[in-house]
Amino acid sequence: MQFAQLKRREFIAAFGGAAVWPLAARAQQPGGRRRIGVLIASATDDPEFQARMAAFQQGLAQLGWSDGRNVRIDMRWATTNADELRRHAAELAALAPDVLVAATGTSTVAPLLQATRTVPIVFVVVIDPVGAGFVASLARPGGNATGFTMLEYGQSGKWLELLKEIAPRTTRVAVLRDPAIASGIGQFGAVQAVAPPLGVELIPVDDREAPEIERAVASFARSPNGGLIVTPSPSASRHRDLILALAERHRLPAVYA
Repeated sequence: MQFAQLKRREFIAAFGGAAVWPLAARAQQPGGRRRIGVLIASATDDPEFQARMAAFQQGLAQLGWSDGRNVRIDMRWATTNADELRRHAAELAALAPDVLVAATGTSTVAPLLQATRTVPIVFVVVIDPVGAGFVASLARPGGNATGFTMLEYGQSGKWLELLKEIAPRTTRVAVLRDPAIASGIGQFGAVQAVAPPLGVELIPVDDREAPEIERAVASFARSPNGGLIVTPSPSASRHRDLILALAERHRLPAVYA
């Protein structure tokens, strides 16, 4: 499978077919049902990820794979807790599936690769899989992981340029990112690189815990000419309703990935 850059509107369609790649090669082999393990860094009741999982199953069905008939899908919902993700990744690998799906980017690829170096892993919405150490190169991934990239780091700098176009008086920008993952550090670095020419001071905000986000944004908003950039991460997705509410409450012009 070649790497692909995914736009938001293309994500669900690609996600539905992503796990079929290793299965298709073995679909003609005799034997019982195939098995797919899916690791999701999200709460079980999250409507966005429920919709993504439904689209995933629908995409498989359209390609002839029906859960309960010729394939079994084992899903593990682990929120964004690192210990839970590692535990669920080990559980899925122990089931000896035909393929594993890292459904929510970096936070799910890393624990799955720790759990197995032999079962094929298909990932989606990963930023910089080479820099994260998941693959050797985009042209020749090597190893047992492959999939789709979401964006290039250079795009992160464009978010700041866009914010300045929307709100020219902006001189201070809070950047929500997850410093525990490589993509969070890389995205902040890309925004940081374009900040000086635009005359903008950046303030990094850890987006992992709701109380920290609320306190940091409230403190930031006490001074004028502020704006907000939210980089993509599982934790930002989990706290998206809070982040949207804070931006509205404090009247912060904002750009979301």
